[in-house]
Amino acid sequence: MRFTDVRTIAGKDLWMTMRRRSIVTALALFPLMVGFGLPLVLMFAGRKTGGLPPAEVLTRLLPSFQFFFVIGAATLPTAIASYSFVGEKIERSLEPLLATPVSDIDILLGKSLAAVVPAVVSMWVGVSVFMTVADIQAHSALGYWFFPNTTAVITMLLLVPLVATVSAEVSVLVSARASDVRSAQQTGTLLVIPFAALYVASELGAISLEPGSMLALAAVLIAVAIALFCAARAAFNREEILTRWK
Repeated sequence: MRFTDVRTIAGKDLWMTMRRRSIVTALALFPLMVGFGLPLVLMFAGRKTGGLPPAEVLTRLLPSFQFFFVIGAATLPTAIASYSFVGEKIERSLEPLLATPVSDIDILLGKSLAAVVPAVVSMWVGVSVFMTVADIQAHSALGYWFFPNTTAVITMLLLVPLVATVSAEVSVLVSARASDVRSAQQTGTLLVIPFAALYVASELGAISLEPGSMLALAAVLIAVAIALFCAARAAFNREEILTRWK
């Protein structure tokens, strides 16, 4: 593995990503809509009392709302990573890269990194907005600043990057075999389902978003990310891509 090649491939894909208006719009709007929208939900939830929900409800809702950014980290890399292979196949811009002596691992790492970095930065911006607004809102009801806390740090610094990595690797694995950008994206978005289920379970009180639970989930995600990368490496066949798309 050569870090220079990985950086070059990632930089090229990032530049191409920033030229696609739909992706840039999603990266900008999602974190702002969630960051400002979730505090509005708190106001709506407490409308009957003329303020916010009780403190015991707030301490349960705020960690659950924060999990929305994990769902976002599972969603946003899909469009970027799916296009990185299928889109370039269609536009015939992938062939020159595959014809170079750059290793398969460097190609996969570079393209995955290009999908992960924008999504993670986008989620960090969004969660910063959310935590700031939510803290200002909830301080009077709680009597202290709720964010940042241990769960928030683990979620943002561990879970969001790991989920984005898993999402990118799933999309790269699918798009390396797919022949259509839309089908690759639709398959990749299925990853959102388990994280949405975790969010619903946290809202119902079936699971607790405590630091121990988040660390256990992070450990699972690390194992999944390693397994997916090995699978993507095994499935990636540059000779087949070059000949099948002639």
